[in-house]
Amino acid sequence: MTSAIDWVLPFLAAACFAVGGIFMKHAEGASRLLPTLAYLALFALGAVLQSQALRRADLGVVYIVVLGLEAVLALIFSVVLFREGLSVARVTAVLLILVGVALLRRT
Repeated sequence: MTSAIDWVLPFLAAACFAVGGIFMKHAEGASRLLPTLAYLALFALGAVLQSQALRRADLGVVYIVVLGLEAVLALIFSVVLFREGLSVARVTAVLLILVGVALLRRT
């Protein structure tokens, strides 16, 4: 992963998965049709984008980069949209994830 597109595809995949998580929360256990269809569509799109990113880089790197970015986005969304708590432990965990993603990008 070396060019801008190598960051864009994993970021877009992670964004699809994280936004899909928002709809999953609103789907109330898949009991509401539209949010359920939205998260399924976003997860499918995220998988396609991640698959495209995998054409250009190693599985271990892309997969963990996408998971790391998704975790960061999910935490941001949880705090901003759902007013969930943000503790020192959560911030530390996100920073560790970001450091791990950065280290993977260098290998």
